[in-house]
Amino acid sequence: MSALPESAGLLILPHLRIQNANAISSPLTHGFPSITAFLGLMWALERKLAGKYPVLFDGVGVICHAFQEQVTDGGYTHAFRLTRNPVDKDGSTAAIVEEGRIHLDITLVFGLSGNIVNHDDGQRDAFAREVADAVSQMRVAGGSVLPSARAPWLTRPQCMSIAQDAGEAASRFRQLRRRWLPGFALVCRDDLLHQRTAALQAIDPTATALDAWLDLSRFNWRPQPADATGNSPPDGASSAKVEWRHDRSEGWIVPIPVGYGALSALYPPGEVAHARDPLTPFRFVESLYSIGQWLGPHRLQSWRDLLWYGHTDVEAGVHRARNDYTPALSVFPN
Repeated sequence: MSALPESAGLLILPHLRIQNANAISSPLTHGFPSITAFLGLMWALERKLAGKYPVLFDGVGVICHAFQEQVTDGGYTHAFRLTRNPVDKDGSTAAIVEEGRIHLDITLVFGLSGNIVNHDDGQRDAFAREVADAVSQMRVAGGSVLPSARAPWLTRPQCMSIAQDAGEAASRFRQLRRRWLPGFALVCRDDLLHQRTAALQAIDPTATALDAWLDLSRFNWRPQPADATGNSPPDGASSAKVEWRHDRSEGWIVPIPVGYGALSALYPPGEVAHARDPLTPFRFVESLYSIGQWLGPHRLQSWRDLLWYGHTDVEAGVHRARNDYTPALSVFPN
């Protein structure tokens, strides 16, 4: 398994206001853009700056401060608010392609490698402002970047080096994470999926990782004895009262797409008809899923806990985003 590259600095774009970002992150999930969308923004930004700044983007972290998914808010069933397209040539109603939209207030944190990190404060500030201007002209997860109504000191981009001394680096990160409050950072919890899969297989050997993923994606309410001691009633006796309790004790966990898995061999360029690019090798893929967790930034111990990075296993046909967050259960129990 690969690991996050050792970044020399961080680029912070605070409180980006995104309008109409894509809320449908995969065929099975919605509610926030896929983390792969932010990795795509990172790589597109790196290519855009390559001519002027030979800088490498190692990873990207996302902190969400506010969101507003464009759905109906009445009753138990929600539906996306869709636009009505113009009628067809014959006057019939045009088909509606379902599009989920969401408004966001997010902070993006990029891990950097390159000489720009070693420049003086003035040059780093100029670089950060230029990156912010470039992002304002790009799409972020399919959405448009709008001018922020917040105070300028809250939205000022920042480029900083990571201190070589571990103590100083930790002190600087503690200052940074306080600035990201209130908000929630998205981290990867593959470990929860493995644990739930093992727990289900102990009960039913035929259980799969998909069963565990679905089990973690919902609240499972089960009746428990109302006895204050928590003891079950003796055999043959019936309990007059029960309490319904759910099994969600891990925190704010969510199902998320994390990349793509191969469904076919890699075809030579031009062999598959109607491919978007006839000059690039082609492969059919499907979405890969895992479990994520939204955490308060104050619970992160390092910038490594926050950043996501791309990982490719060509032989296995896996192209996915990874995050190296490890829960410090002894310090912050869930």
